[in-house]
Amino acid sequence: MQQIDSEVFCIIRAQIRVLEPVTVVTPFQDATMGPFHTFGLSILTIEDKDGNVGEAPVFNTYINILERCLFPILFHHNGQPYERLYHLLYWSIRNEGFRGQAAALLGQLDMALHDLAARRSGQPLYKYLNGGRNWARMYGSGGGTNYSLQELETEMRRLLDAGASCVKIKVGGNFGTKMAEDVERVKFVRALIGNKIQLAVDANQIWTLAQALEFMDKVSGQDIAWLEEPIHSAAYAEIEKLCKRSAVKIAYGESERTAKMFPALVNAGVTHLQPVPTQLGGIQEWQEVRDLALKNNLDFSSGGYSLYTVSLLTTAPDDWPVEYLYSIMHGLEQYFMLHPQWKNGRFILPDIEGLPIRIDWDYWQRNNRILRQHTWTKENVARYEPAVNM
Repeated sequence: MQQIDSEVFCIIRAQIRVLEPVTVVTPFQDATMGPFHTFGLSILTIEDKDGNVGEAPVFNTYINILERCLFPILFHHNGQPYERLYHLLYWSIRNEGFRGQAAALLGQLDMALHDLAARRSGQPLYKYLNGGRNWARMYGSGGGTNYSLQELETEMRRLLDAGASCVKIKVGGNFGTKMAEDVERVKFVRALIGNKIQLAVDANQIWTLAQALEFMDKVSGQDIAWLEEPIHSAAYAEIEKLCKRSAVKIAYGESERTAKMFPALVNAGVTHLQPVPTQLGGIQEWQEVRDLALKNNLDFSSGGYSLYTVSLLTTAPDDWPVEYLYSIMHGLEQYFMLHPQWKNGRFILPDIEGLPIRIDWDYWQRNNRILRQHTWTKENVARYEPAVNM
């Protein structure tokens, strides 16, 4: 049983604030998306009847799911233990599907509720989750397919200077049509970082099975730590064929929206699991994937909004890292008054209640950098009675 299961919530207010995007360190592109010149953040804030708040990053483009499915449960089923409340929230999104953004929104609301519970208990979230330390190892991620070799070198040196023992770059440039260039960039980075630093590559699902095998053959001497999402994340039969033939560890998981798909990945031969807490249906689902990796002695890493994810990694083995996509995530730090500090290859969590993030709302309001905001209360959310029994 999780500590939160017996918690009781009486939520009276929810708000989403969309913050002005910030400029990324270097315009960033991967195999199929970008270049990203800016990156933004939207925050869900919930408040209970005693004035306690919880916050988490949220997708702001799916408000209809919040209004029709989740908020009617959140506001009109107050006073129930969280185990029951989550059960109702979970099944409210059934018709929206457990493999899409509805599940991710449930997970984002779940993170905000965990933040509130930890804050009102006076504990950092990592302690509330029984994390055994106040830090998590990081690995440096980036290496956009649009980077020049000079930009690639600059970023890699910055990551190494910060103590990263593993770096990851993007491959599959221009929708997978630049394999020769991909191979050149892999060899360039390996020569730059030496043999003691791990090197991973991420193709963002762009290749066919044949192309993925061709790429691995061409970089066979570069000691690749893992190859991430080389072919489509939904092509399980092809993933299984790839895993059977690959000498390199294959990583998947970022595209999943439910923990229930991860055993199928393991059965297909995937040996590196990558759940993202704000993409799954809740923190407990993330923990299910963590435990699956432990049981099967698999590799594990987790990214998304890195500075939020750090708290969860404290409950995992200390060599399991959080991904830090430097070019994009570093810019988000200007949103925060407090956040985990990157030192000697680790993120160190501040000793504050709840999640290790505090946003300077006065600053963003004073400088007119809140682009939009939406507020809901019990009075303006319709009641919904789900036909669900436990």
